[in-house]
Amino acid sequence: MKLEDIRRDYLRGGLNREDLDANPLAQFEHWMSQAVEADLNSDPTAMVLATVDASGQPSQRVVLLKGLTEEGFVFYTNYDSHKGRDLAANPKASLHFPWLPLERQVIVYGEAEKLSESDSEAYFHSRPRASQIGAWTSHQSQSIASREALDNAYQEMTNRFGQDEIPLPSFWGGYRVVPQRIEFWQGRSGRLHDRFMYRREGHVWTVQRLQP
Repeated sequence: MKLEDIRRDYLRGGLNREDLDANPLAQFEHWMSQAVEADLNSDPTAMVLATVDASGQPSQRVVLLKGLTEEGFVFYTNYDSHKGRDLAANPKASLHFPWLPLERQVIVYGEAEKLSESDSEAYFHSRPRASQIGAWTSHQSQSIASREALDNAYQEMTNRFGQDEIPLPSFWGGYRVVPQRIEFWQGRSGRLHDRFMYRREGHVWTVQRLQP
């Protein structure tokens, strides 16, 4: 197998300026709806979250989009995790939505801010009980001796809470990535892809076509 020989052309269609909504968040919702309706056999809300630590080392991981408002893109995690520590040192972040079967990508550039405790608590209690216990169990991104040790810790936490309501951990909650730039990418034949970049200027969004 030669990796350089693996290729395909992008023929699903193009993206024109007149087709774009003036508000990139409305445009994103439109594309998200189409990704959900397309039944891609994958999670359409999955996004790659890129962060940078205090030394300048970038890292990436897949998280799930759990909310979208005019203020930004919402996800939840352990604040003491690798990404949480990165965001504490440098709030700048990027999100990447790879809807590859649709030959589309969306890239978001912005800064992350913590949600209020009440917002995090409301979402936390909407999660399945097993996920709530899992949040208490895992010291996310820290080393552990074995899977058995993790399973034992989960069982201990299950016994601890019994049938009681599980409180929001102080180390767990939501972030909102407030966008400053959002790029919409649509594949085209011959690698002459369509790319449009929205930029926030005050309370107004501008949009420009980028070369592929």
